[in-house]
Amino acid sequence: MDGSTYNVKIWKTSVYKGKRKTTHTVRWQLDGKEWRAPFDTKALADSFRSELVSATGRPLTNQSKASTVSWYDFAVQFADTQWEETAGNSRKNTAKALMATTVALLRRQPTAFRPVDLRTALREYAFNRRRREEAPAEVAVILKWVERNTLSMAAWEDSDKVDQVLRAVSTRLDGKRAAAWSVKRTRRILNVAMEYAVKQRILLANPLPKGRGTTPSTSQTLDRRSLIHPYRMARILARIRRRPRGGRRLHAYFATIYYTGPRPEEAAALYVDDFLLPPEDAEDQWCDVVIHTAIPEVGRNWTDDGEIHEERGLKGRAEDETRVVPGPPALTKIIREHIKEEGLKPGDRMFQGEKGGIIAGSVVRRAWRSARKAELTEREFESPMGRRIYDIRHTRLTKWLNDGNPPAQVAYWAGNSVAVLLAFYAGCIEGQLPELKRRMEAQGDLPELPLEA
Repeated sequence: MDGSTYNVKIWKTSVYKGKRKTTHTVRWQLDGKEWRAPFDTKALADSFRSELVSATGRPLTNQSKASTVSWYDFAVQFADTQWEETAGNSRKNTAKALMATTVALLRRQPTAFRPVDLRTALREYAFNRRRREEAPAEVAVILKWVERNTLSMAAWEDSDKVDQVLRAVSTRLDGKRAAAWSVKRTRRILNVAMEYAVKQRILLANPLPKGRGTTPSTSQTLDRRSLIHPYRMARILARIRRRPRGGRRLHAYFATIYYTGPRPEEAAALYVDDFLLPPEDAEDQWCDVVIHTAIPEVGRNWTDDGEIHEERGLKGRAEDETRVVPGPPALTKIIREHIKEEGLKPGDRMFQGEKGGIIAGSVVRRAWRSARKAELTEREFESPMGRRIYDIRHTRLTKWLNDGNPPAQVAYWAGNSVAVLLAFYAGCIEGQLPELKRRMEAQGDLPELPLEA
């Protein structure tokens, strides 16, 4: 029988107990070639193994549909399934990963159009469900060519080809290795794609290598060089406030991030009602800021409604969950002035653009960069110090920890878990060593014993 084999060997299910989960793996051999299929439960593994045992009289080699499915068709289908389940930025990252993989799985390189046009067509149209049907004629021609010149899913059954693809997607256009975080993100997306292929019975098993060493290591701690000294931060904020266009409005936005530590997309989502200001004649002028929503800037092409921003709940939190963060008197004063100068009312968004609406990320980044360049030395400007707006948040969280606030309290204010907070900021905690030494001395050590002569 063509395509059939009876040279089959099936091993007992192996069990691997890892730190996070237990994996049950079924191993079998067809004509000397070994296959593996991992499962999360013993029942699923036993069920699959039983199917293999009963299939010894059937053409087992035909169970894989890989040779009949084009990678390009599969990638488009996978992108569409992910569209329903992910937010805008994740959709963009999926498209980028699939674009790089598709280029690596072409039978030949294009000659009728530029490689940059190929990548744009794949990223912006092929793997974008909203725009695929709107593709211009020249883009449609490119995608038709890709459809004809892409390898089948059987390429993933060739270990040498898998290694070749993984090397390609881990390399930048200039030939240098991509950043470790980028490689890990791409590998994570491809792993989800391969699991989907197994679920659809296109592949028999996930072909991506597992275990340590398969992806580059990335640092889990913050680079303390990115933190901003309070004196320099004060100068940068003052410079922003003096901007001729929208300076005071931007100053209030950056001051909110500096004093209360929200993520930039959380600060942009705040309304007037979210600032609980004390009475003007109150002795304690601290305020409270209620953080409940984030509006990251995604881009019109990747949202469901075609808007630039996408509203969502707080990162890593249940829907409708909020947190309340205290703001010092300095912030209370800034916000009161901002509300009066802008004529804001309850229900208005606190930080608006020049023509109303949500404050634009491009304006925020440009203002921060120009003020940072003006107030720092050339060496400081080229350094990681405050290079990203996110570093303002890192500076505040680090200060809270260095001030001796309990990690659980700081984690709540930051919207992080305690474990993530301590792991990420461990290298930035300072100023507490003298007190720690005094505590250890107070506890005493081994008693001094007489030395033998």
